[in-house]
Amino acid sequence: MITDSEIRDDVTEELRWDPRLTGPDSIGVAVTDGAVTLTGHVASYTERMAAARATERVYGVRAVANDVQVKLAGIPRDDSDIATAIAHVLDWNTQIPKDAVHAQVNNGFVMLDGEVEHDYQRRAVERMAGEVRGVVGVTNTITVAPTATPLQVQGAIEDAFRRQAQVDAHHVKVEVSGDVATLSGNVHSMHEAIAATAAAAAAPGISMVKNHLVVTP
Repeated sequence: MITDSEIRDDVTEELRWDPRLTGPDSIGVAVTDGAVTLTGHVASYTERMAAARATERVYGVRAVANDVQVKLAGIPRDDSDIATAIAHVLDWNTQIPKDAVHAQVNNGFVMLDGEVEHDYQRRAVERMAGEVRGVVGVTNTITVAPTATPLQVQGAIEDAFRRQAQVDAHHVKVEVSGDVATLSGNVHSMHEAIAATAAAAAAPGISMVKNHLVVTP
């Protein structure tokens, strides 16, 4: 059984290994029973999210709490400039229906709203907004329009689990209520839990995936 101190050391090394993190030593790592808490600061919102994703890759990690703060270098960018940049990014992206999403910016914090057909579009907008220079945080309130019945969506997700080598379909169960998919069961790693969540999120009409999966390395 891997210990918390071993997990902490592995997470620290993974943060240093990730080329997207320009200042990994400014991130603190604490581990309790496999649950990792990240603290400290980074230079951009993109780095903050990269730190969480790097941590999730580490064997033995059961959960991640991302308390890393964004401290921008230099003079903060004007909110109107940030909003204009986000609008241009969305206009150029062919995956996002034109005028389906809107962004408001306040002191570098972005609020996204609108409606799309798939959760991957919702997540893509959040990722693109977070990559704009000057953004320190993103709140995503974009909704996903349902296009099928819950039973049809549940069947589609179960089929997706069976197709994917990364997910043990025999140990992961899904229930769909409205636009929410709830996953339960056991997985062997955070990587498998993330793969199962991504597969469920790809289903049409799903706007939220509640991950109740238990990681048992």
